[in-house]
Amino acid sequence: SRYVMDGATKWLKRWKSNGWRTADKKPVRNDDLWRALDAAMARHTVSWRWVEGHSGHAENERADALARAAIPN
Repeated sequence: SRYVMDGATKWLKRWKSNGWRTADKKPVRNDDLWRALDAAMARHTVSWRWVEGHSGHAENERADALARAAIPN
């Protein structure tokens, strides 16, 4: 999602330097997930590119299928 991409590319560095607080000093929501993403990104070279969802983009359709398969019934 654009939210995750923006978080990873625009906000994460600032959140870390602010002690996992937003610009208005509130705790970052879901900081456990952001910390996990930060740790995962530190082990890899990541290039972010947003694509419109449900537009027939092959990799996006595959990501949707994997996400649906991971949801417990």
